Amino acid sequence: MTDVSAHEVGQHRQMQAWAFDGSPVTCSWTTLSRPALGPREVRVRVVTSALNHVDVWLSAGVLTPRLPHVPGCDAAGVVDEIGSEVTTVSVGDEVVVNPAISCGRCPPCLAGRPPLCRAFHTLGDTRWGTHAEELVVPDVNVTARPQTRSWDESAAFGLTTLTAWRMLRLAGLCAGDTVLVVGIGGGVSCSALLLAKWSGARVVVTSRSAAKRERALQLGADEAIDSAAPRWGVRADIVIESVGAATWEKSIRSLAPAGRIAVCGATSGPTVEVNLVRLFMHHQTIIGSTMGTHEEWAEVCRLFASGLPVAIDEVLPLSDYPSGLARLAAGEQFGKLVLRHDA
Repeated sequence: MTDVSAHEVGQHRQMQAWAFDGSPVTCSWTTLSRPALGPREVRVRVVTSALNHVDVWLSAGVLTPRLPHVPGCDAAGVVDEIGSEVTTVSVGDEVVVNPAISCGRCPPCLAGRPPLCRAFHTLGDTRWGTHAEELVVPDVNVTARPQTRSWDESAAFGLTTLTAWRMLRLAGLCAGDTVLVVGIGGGVSCSALLLAKWSGARVVVTSRSAAKRERALQLGADEAIDSAAPRWGVRADIVIESVGAATWEKSIRSLAPAGRIAVCGATSGPTVEVNLVRLFMHHQTIIGSTMGTHEEWAEVCRLFASGLPVAIDEVLPLSDYPSGLARLAAGEQFGKLVLRHDA
């Protein structure tokens, strides 16, 4: 297949997808032209996809991509077409999709640090995403799907497991560490809990919801604390923080001497105060992190293939994307919301 023929296929065939069009806060099931296929890209027929907070930010107008725009970061599916220079996968291969996209050519990318690429983005934020019949991604962003795992799990693990794994690695996770996961229930926090337990850590979680605290204990947490408590009474080697302003003071007060707090989000607000004297006198470290490298993706895929659990809240038909989005926006879920495209 030549690059020209791939382009022509992309221009003259159509697909159905959930798309924002006309208004960033209005998403509808619609027909769109297929995206063209580049020489180092693959077209994947999506079997399952999963929701993330990027979906919520799009629906709230926080992200404003060029319209029409197809949301969705996570997917598992079957390779339907390959570009003229692709040699790593074949048509018919079952794959999981790495949602971390970078240029592959700049100094950070060539040094193995794609999250620092100026063109780095998440599948579904500016590039068309996964809540569609098909998607096009670079060939380096697909990996063989473990046959021991379900299609639902294969869509659910990607973005959040990669994000949590990089945070824990940058924070120097070791067996026996105490890890505090703030605001259990979201995909990243559930993944952090599961990864930390898999690695031999003691895990403490927080939540305002008694039901979520109980579910976290069932998932393997050693202790679950009410977020509303005046003090959490934890001395953590590592704190996993994605809530932001609402929990920051308690989170950083929960750090042990030489502790590390890894931050990947700020859903309750981005502006916080830091007591620098306490920080340097206690030899503590604040780490910013987002997504991960191709090497870290390979690591989480190996963990997934070897049996790492995945927290799934609910599996819905693709047609129920709006209700799943509303559930996620309300913070009602515990774990991932998965969409089945054949349901």
